[in-house]
Amino acid sequence: MILWQLFVSYLKIGFFGFGGGYAMLSLIQNEVVVQHAWMTNAEFADIVALSQITPGPIAINSATYVGYTVGLQLGHTAGGLLGAIIATLAVCLPALTLMILVARFFMRLKNNRWVEGAMRGMRPVVIGMIAAAALLLIFPHSNAPGDRNFIDGWSWALFATVFIGSWRKINPILLICLSAVAGIVIYYLF
Repeated sequence: MILWQLFVSYLKIGFFGFGGGYAMLSLIQNEVVVQHAWMTNAEFADIVALSQITPGPIAINSATYVGYTVGLQLGHTAGGLLGAIIATLAVCLPALTLMILVARFFMRLKNNRWVEGAMRGMRPVVIGMIAAAALLLIFPHSNAPGDRNFIDGWSWALFATVFIGSWRKINPILLICLSAVAGIVIYYLF
């Protein structure tokens, strides 16, 4: 039953997650943390962090990690592997299907004013969904035990430092590596 719920949840996310992985994070968080309570907001934040530093799209990476975590609730490692496969396929299936269909007609319709209007209308929505995902990670909205905010003074200092580093065009890979080292030093040693 839980694997079916996982499949349906990620199929919904795949169908309605316009704007790429970061825009999908608020949908994923709603399904995983709020609707089904498969994990806490802090655990979800950890999965988002892992999804960002591993190669590949964040939506697919997070689907794999969440699917594995949910599948482990079945009580064995094979359940984790099966959950990872189900969630990953479910989140990819809508995009694959829609892209096959759209690719056939888009070249003929790309200059259509209705299609152009729809695309322009979706742009601000994508930005709003990315902002919502960031705010949901910073300010969890439930009072469940273990659903704590992962932001503290050190996190804000790291955020500010990396933001300034990004603004000054420092290599993002270097910023990620330095942030990992800073996280180990701050959170493991202190």
